[in-house]
This record gives sequence, structure tokens and C-alpha cells, in this order.
Amino acid sequence: QVQLVESGGGSVQSGGSLRLSCGVSGIVLGAACMGWFRQAPGKEREGVANSAFTGTTIYADSVKGRFTISRDNVKKTLDLEMNSLKPEDTAIYYCAARPSDACDLSSSRFPYWGQGTQVTVSA
Repeated sequence: QVQLVESGGGSVQSGGSLRLSCGVSGIVLGAACMGWFRQAPGKEREGVANSAFTGTTIYADSVKGRFTISRDNVKKTLDLEMNSLKPEDTAIYYCAARPSDACDLSSSRFPYWGQGTQVTVSA
């Protein structure tokens, strides 16, 4: 059974930083595409960043230069370091897994999801 559990969300002022973490079980992390997605109220879920098991990373244009995704295949964790946060980053953030060598920001291709963690950035 695949389980993804996010932690690290919270409230921060604009310009601040947060680090999200996702604990992963039931899947071979070293053979999976892992991603962070977010969904703001009234908006569709969007891809934020992903990490292929090859080491390749992809970021949404809106977070490039501010967010960093990283994984530890031994500890089975996926992290998202978020700096220079903006009010428009406010959303529920989800960790997702896809047991594939193909890796992109399309949420429909990820079969496994965490429960989400709230990030709120105030102006």
C-alpha cells in the first residue's frame, strides 16, 4: 500500500520561507517520479515541481528560482524548500508519486497522492 504523508505547512508573511516534507512508503522511490502540486481555492490543481529518479528536476515558471525540490531515496522523503514566498503561493500542497521513468507536471499521470498540507502567505 502506497502512503504519502506531507508535513511542514503553515502560515508565513510575504518574503518568508517554508520547507515541506513528504514521507513515502510502499513504493520504490528510486524508480519513481515524485512531484509537488498545489491547489488554491477556486483554482485547478497545478504542478509546482517534480523530481525524476534520474535526478532531473522540473519547475513551474511561477516558482523557478524560489523553490527547490529534493529527494532522499534512502530515507524515502521528498522535500520542497520554498523561499521568497508570495501571497499567490497560498494553496494546499500535495505530494504525489508515479512509478515511472517518465516525469512531468501533469497531475493526471500521478496515481498516488498525499492528503495535502496548507500553506498560507500573508501580504
